[in-house]
Amino acid sequence: MKLNDKVYDVLKWVTMIVIPALATAYVGFAGIWGWPLADEIAKSATVICTLLGALLGISTAQYNKDKEP
Repeated sequence: MKLNDKVYDVLKWVTMIVIPALATAYVGFAGIWGWPLADEIAKSATVICTLLGALLGISTAQYNKDKEP
């Protein structure tokens, strides 16, 4: 599985920055404002980030394998 550069860069940014930031913000505000399901959202974000990270790792490994002489 290889991703083109643009898709890879967007997925990496979403995985490393966007999802963790949104989850952290939600959990923080949930504690302040009494919003529901904070633990479930934090755990779901972790699962999604782990899955995307694994997929990106597979793509990177395939890309590096194809570049070897």
